[in-house]
Amino acid sequence: MDDLNAFLEPGMLVQHPEQPDWGTGQVQSNIGGKITVNFREAGKVVINGSRVVLIPVFDQ
Repeated sequence: MDDLNAFLEPGMLVQHPEQPDWGTGQVQSNIGGKITVNFREAGKVVINGSRVVLIPVFDQ
């Protein structure tokens, strides 16, 4: 499976498809498929980009 999160860069806003209660998060880093996101309601979370495809948020 290709890394569908490869385009994510620090500063971009995203949502986790399986955790909507976490709110919108800001990408802190994307290194080797490990994406660190600071979510409003969950704090800093490291996500395995090969298992979860984050949803970009463009309208906030």
